[in-house]
Amino acid sequence: MPLNSSKSLQSCVSDLERKGHLIRLQEEIDPYLELAEIQRRAYAQEAPALLFERVKGTPFPVLSNLFGTVERTHLIFRSTMEGVKRVIQLKADPTSFLQAPHKYLGAPVTALRALPRKALWKAPVTYGQTTLDKLPQLVSWPNDGGAYITLPQVYTEDPERPKPMRSNVGMYRIQLSGNDFTPNEVGLHYQIHRGIGVHHSKAVQRGERLKVSIFVGGPPAHTFGAVMPLPEGLSELTFSGMLAGKAFRYVRKNGHTLSADADFCIVGSIDPLATKPEGPFGDHLGYYSLTHDFPVMQVEAVYHRKNAIWPVTVVGRPPQEDTTFGHMIHEITGPMVPVSVPGLHAMHAVDAAGVHPLLLAVGHERYVPYGPRYPQELLTVANAILGFGQASLAKYLLIAAYEDDPKPNINDIPHFLQHILERIHPERDLHFQTKTTIDTLDYSGEGLNEGSKVVIAAAGPAVRTLAKELPPAFDLPTPYTAPKVALPGIMAIQGPAFTTAENAVGELQALCEGLKHQQMEGFPLVVLVDESDFVARHLNNFLWATFTRSNPSHDLYGVDSFIKNKHWGCKGPIVIDARIKPHHAPPLIEDPAVTKRVDALCAKGGPLHGVLE
Repeated sequence: MPLNSSKSLQSCVSDLERKGHLIRLQEEIDPYLELAEIQRRAYAQEAPALLFERVKGTPFPVLSNLFGTVERTHLIFRSTMEGVKRVIQLKADPTSFLQAPHKYLGAPVTALRALPRKALWKAPVTYGQTTLDKLPQLVSWPNDGGAYITLPQVYTEDPERPKPMRSNVGMYRIQLSGNDFTPNEVGLHYQIHRGIGVHHSKAVQRGERLKVSIFVGGPPAHTFGAVMPLPEGLSELTFSGMLAGKAFRYVRKNGHTLSADADFCIVGSIDPLATKPEGPFGDHLGYYSLTHDFPVMQVEAVYHRKNAIWPVTVVGRPPQEDTTFGHMIHEITGPMVPVSVPGLHAMHAVDAAGVHPLLLAVGHERYVPYGPRYPQELLTVANAILGFGQASLAKYLLIAAYEDDPKPNINDIPHFLQHILERIHPERDLHFQTKTTIDTLDYSGEGLNEGSKVVIAAAGPAVRTLAKELPPAFDLPTPYTAPKVALPGIMAIQGPAFTTAENAVGELQALCEGLKHQQMEGFPLVVLVDESDFVARHLNNFLWATFTRSNPSHDLYGVDSFIKNKHWGCKGPIVIDARIKPHHAPPLIEDPAVTKRVDALCAKGGPLHGVLE
C-alpha cells in the first residue's frame, strides 16, 4: 500500500522527497526577509517544497512551499480527496445519494471514522517544551511589525459548552514578536465574520477569559482544514480527519486542548476585553494591513513533538501559495454553492483581485420566461450571495444569467468580463449598498471594515460590440494621458495623482465630460489609474489595481450620470477611479539588499542554483 503522505508532516516530507517534490537546504537562511523572498520565488517558479534545515535563531527546521502547486497538493491528499468530495456533496445535497447510491455508499463511513477522538496514549506533541523566542521568527516584508506565524490553526471552544465538536479552527494570523508584546504574549488578528468571533463574544458576555490553542504543523490536512468554508454541521476537526485519512486526535493538558499530532501547540488565553496594537503585516491583497488593536493572548506553554518541523507560507500580491488553497476550496466546495444559495449556478472569488474585492457569479434568470429578459431573479440571487458566509464581504459582485447564449464561463475571467460588458445597461444594472462592511484587510473604504458594494447584473442578448482599439482621433482633456486598451471594452487612462476627495469629484466630472464627446460606444468601462501601461500590460495587473484601489460608492462615476428615485445610473461608460488614495495602505515592496542576497544564493555555485532563479 502506498504511504499516505497526509498522516503527519514528517511522513509527508519523506514522501514528497522520494517523489522529487521536496529539496533539503543545509545553508543557514535568515528568517528576516530572506526566507520569505526565497518562498515567493519558489511559488512563482513552481519549485519543489523547501525544507530549510538550518534557520538563523531557531533549533527547528522550516518547511515552505508545501502547497506550492495544485499537482503537489493533489499528491499529498491522493488517497483521501475523492472520499472527502463525496461527503461534501452528500452533506450539501442529500438527494445525491438517491441519484447514485453506489457512488456514496462509503461516505457515511468516511465521516464517522473521522470524528475527533481523544488520544489513548501519550500524544507526540507533548514530547518537549520550548519558548516563543526559540520558534522561527519569520518576517516576510520590510515594514512588518514583527515576526508572524503564517500557517496557524487557531482552536477555540464554545465557552457555554466547551468540547471539540463545538470548536472552531481557523487560520488567523499570529504576531510572535514586535510592538509592545511581552515575551509571553502573541497578537491574535481575526477578521470579521469569523467563527472565533462567536466564541469571543460569548466569553465577553460571561466575563471570562477565552482559552486558545494554536496548532502548527501536524498532518497537512489539519492546516488545510483551518481555511475551509464548510457546510453547516460539519466541523473543521471532522473535515481534517477525513482529508488526513486519520481521525483528529486531541489531549487535554492543564485545562487546554492540544492537537495530539501537531508539530507545535501554543496554549494560553485572552482577556476578552484586552487588546494591543497588532501589525503592520504584508497581506494577501498586496498591501500592508496597518496597525490596529486586536486581542492579545497570554501564552502559558509551547509544546512540540520530537523532530518537529515548522511550516510557513508567505502572502503578498496574488498569486501566492494561498492561491492553491483557493483552487482546492473551489474544487471541494463546488457542490455546496448551488444548494446553499437557490438560483445560484456558480461563483468565483477572483484571487488576482485579492479574493473579496471581486466576486463573479452565474445565476438563473427565470422569473419571466417569455419576452425580453433583464436582471430580476439575478438580483434576488445577488442579495442572497451578499448574505452567504465569506461571500458577504464581496465589494464588486458581477453576476450573469446562466440562460444567456453563449453561456458565461465563470472560470475564464476575460470571457466573463466580456460577456458582462456586452450586455449591461449602465443606466439600469448597477445596484449599490453603502455604509456597509467589507474585508478587514481592504483599505479602500472609509475605515476599518467600512466600505460599500456594487452589484453589476447582466442578462439578455449582447447590446454592443466591444472595442479592441482606441477610437479614431481619440482626444483627452488635460491632464489625462496615455489611454490604453486593457481588455476588450475596457480603457485605462492615466490621470494626475489623487490629492483630496473634493478635488477628485471635479477631476472625474471633467474626465466624464471629455469622454462624452468621444466615440465610446465600444468602451462601456473606463478605469482612471496612476500608470496605464502597468494596468494594460497584464490581466492580473488590471484586476489588482482596479478592484483593490476603489470603493464603489466613492470611486464609481459615469458619463451622463443621473439619480432617479434614489437609483444611480449613467447613459455612457462607467468610470472607476482606481488611483492610489492617501488613505490606502502602502503596497508591498521587497528590500533591494535582500533581493541581492537571494540572487547570490540562486547564482551559479549558490545553494539554490538549479532550483530557483
